[in-house]
Amino acid sequence: MFLSIFFGIILPFIGTTLGSAGVFFVSRKHSFYRTSTLSGFAAGVMVAASVWSLIIPAVEMSAKLGLFAFLPMLCGFWAGVAFLLFTEALLSSKNKQKEGKDTLFLLAVVLHNIPEGMAVGVAFALAVSQGSDAALVSAFMLAVGMTIQNIPEGAIISLPLADKGYSKSKSFIFGSLSGIAEPVFALISLMFSSVSAMILPYLLGFAAGAMIYVSANELIPEAKGTKGCIFFLLGFSVMMVLDVALG
Repeated sequence: MFLSIFFGIILPFIGTTLGSAGVFFVSRKHSFYRTSTLSGFAAGVMVAASVWSLIIPAVEMSAKLGLFAFLPMLCGFWAGVAFLLFTEALLSSKNKQKEGKDTLFLLAVVLHNIPEGMAVGVAFALAVSQGSDAALVSAFMLAVGMTIQNIPEGAIISLPLADKGYSKSKSFIFGSLSGIAEPVFALISLMFSSVSAMILPYLLGFAAGAMIYVSANELIPEAKGTKGCIFFLLGFSVMMVLDVALG
């Protein structure tokens, strides 16, 4: 069981790293490698992930509240928006516009990985408490699903960063490190599963608010023209299919 838990916790980070490695296989001169298409694809992935990986699970976790099942998610959602608004104002005051936008983008993805990691940790904690092979398999399959979902998420970080002038190595490192929060918080959640389960809906909403804010404020405006719109829809479709198919 220990090895299954260890691999289950580390797998999503491996998925992010694999996706980030895509930067080494895409030429800057390729027609695909343009800001509008990359921004559109990234925005589509982030919006879809926010809906199916964060907002819907957060509401489902609060089902016992009945008509107010949306409340924990909504509180977390606007807390996430407020947090990024504050961060953006702080970065703007330092006159680092380009670096500030990149920081917000990375921060939103990192925040999104925190509750996903916690979800994996809580699932494995449940399997340990039940001592059930079926629960362990279910938790491991959740981790596998997160891993596959994280592949395009790693790519949407490393590819746009390279497009903005960062070296491929630095873009890969930033993309890969964006996923380190997932195993860290999975481990924390495993250790403090009862507390993690209570605050998870709020954190899922928080991450969704941050991701959708960055998508609407930074990425979608850069996805200009029909091509950017098509890639937004493509990114949305890819992430939606992964989220729904992998549960």
